Amino acid sequence: MNTTETILFHNILPKGVKTFVLIEILTEDKSGALVVERLASRICERNGVDAQINVRPHRGCGSIPKDLLAKPAKFASSLLDLLPAKCRAYNSVYDQTGCILVVVMDSDDNDPDLLRSQLYNICRTFAPGIRSVIGLSTEEIEAWLLGDKRALLSAYPDSDMDAYKDYLQDSICGTWEVLCRVVYPENYEELINIGYPAIGHYKARWADAISASMEPDRNVSPSFKNFENSLVAAFKSPIPITRHYTSFGRKRENG
Repeated sequence: MNTTETILFHNILPKGVKTFVLIEILTEDKSGALVVERLASRICERNGVDAQINVRPHRGCGSIPKDLLAKPAKFASSLLDLLPAKCRAYNSVYDQTGCILVVVMDSDDNDPDLLRSQLYNICRTFAPGIRSVIGLSTEEIEAWLLGDKRALLSAYPDSDMDAYKDYLQDSICGTWEVLCRVVYPENYEELINIGYPAIGHYKARWADAISASMEPDRNVSPSFKNFENSLVAAFKSPIPITRHYTSFGRKRENG
């Protein structure tokens, strides 16, 4: 790396000089990992950040350990089960280096504000020397896919736009089912009835196809914008972030 063009882990930059940063992203699965990696890369490009982005997918979200100091179970593989231990490991290696630790997951049935607060508390407690960013897609990562209409139509030009217009962005409504109905208008009911785990194959396909042409500036998902703003704030701050944003998730009213 040419040091005359790039300053390592430095955020107050002379004109024309790009910043280089290591971004470690923890996600709950592989399909979400692909979406986040592509979006994070494009956010970096738009902000003049030269980044090495490493994405670490897990086998599901799991649950926050009751004893945060305990060693994880031998075969633990989910994101939340491993998060305290991984934060400790990252801090031991990257303390004060400027590394950004990103945790991205679905909010599912959890209160997004409470979950975000819990995750930030874990990161601040066990990785105090690292900037941390929490990204919570409202209900499911499909909310971010539905947030970029142009990318969705590029991947699935025969999408049902009437069904799309019925969707209130970031509403709690069964988001993957909404996306399924939009992109597969002819047989969505059959696919929805299949359910898990088979539907995971389709979710991975949607994530790959739609995220291929997604652009951050077009995305209207409030939970995505929350993530984007938090990541950009981390680029600009030379110290770990202690403030976090509240959720923009909205619950659709009956009728």
